[in-house]
Amino acid sequence: MEKFEVHILGCGSAKPTLRHQPSSQVINVREKVFMVDCGEGAQVQFCRARQKFSRLNAIFISHLHGDHVFGLIGLLSTMALAGRTATLHIYAHAPLQGLLQPHIDFFCRGMQYEVIFHSLPDDHDSHLIYEDRSIEVHTLPLCHRLPSCGFLFKEKPLLPHIRHDMMTYLQIPYYMVNTIKQGAGWTDAEGRTYRHEELVTPADAPRSYAYCSDTNFQPRLADMLQGVNVLYHEATFAHDMLPRAQETCHSTARQAGEMARLAQARRLVIGHFSSRYDDEQPLLAEAQAVFPNTLLAHEGMVIQVD
Repeated sequence: MEKFEVHILGCGSAKPTLRHQPSSQVINVREKVFMVDCGEGAQVQFCRARQKFSRLNAIFISHLHGDHVFGLIGLLSTMALAGRTATLHIYAHAPLQGLLQPHIDFFCRGMQYEVIFHSLPDDHDSHLIYEDRSIEVHTLPLCHRLPSCGFLFKEKPLLPHIRHDMMTYLQIPYYMVNTIKQGAGWTDAEGRTYRHEELVTPADAPRSYAYCSDTNFQPRLADMLQGVNVLYHEATFAHDMLPRAQETCHSTARQAGEMARLAQARRLVIGHFSSRYDDEQPLLAEAQAVFPNTLLAHEGMVIQVD
């Protein structure tokens, strides 16, 4: 199965701690690398995750609070010093370009690559914002103190698997593999025809990953998230802090579990923990009471999306 994995670079909330790094993740899909949020120190965490800056295609920023963007200028500068030449795309709400461009002009003067900004929508719908041959990225409308959105990474339908026993038996040349995967049959030297369905086995089901941070509990997202393989949802507070969560437009661990249940997700990973918690096990227990297949995010965690 092709690679589809998520590296947790940071899963803490606003206040820096020695326990957690600010929010940042790397999504690697078939060696195409994307970053979601870029909190302070993200470039160091990126190196610790053994990712390659040269493969970073795009950065998606959920909203413009500092703990999600303070790492950007350092990351851009490091890539310039490393001699990057490939264009980098940043998807963020419109004000980021005006805020970041003066820093790029001053600190990254003469860099050899272009940064292209793409403005995210501020409405309450989901939009396709990125697409290539293997994946789509859709926005997820969130509810926070600033315009905010999550991101849904959806693998495109895969081609079926070739039957190697039939390839050998019929002596089908290797250059025909992709043609057969795409629907062709085969006629052997004696004129016998074999249907496409006889030469392949069904493709793996497309996989998906959703990132939801920071937001109030939004039950309406469940329809957009139905059947997602892995849901990352913020769990800033325990449910006994619900008034504080509502005041700051965050979610509780119980609400994260409820979102995963409503969305019929396969797995839930909770993160964006408040600095008040030295032990997140109570948050985990709270989410698992609603949705048992829940994991705690931690720096260095690698999630296989399958």
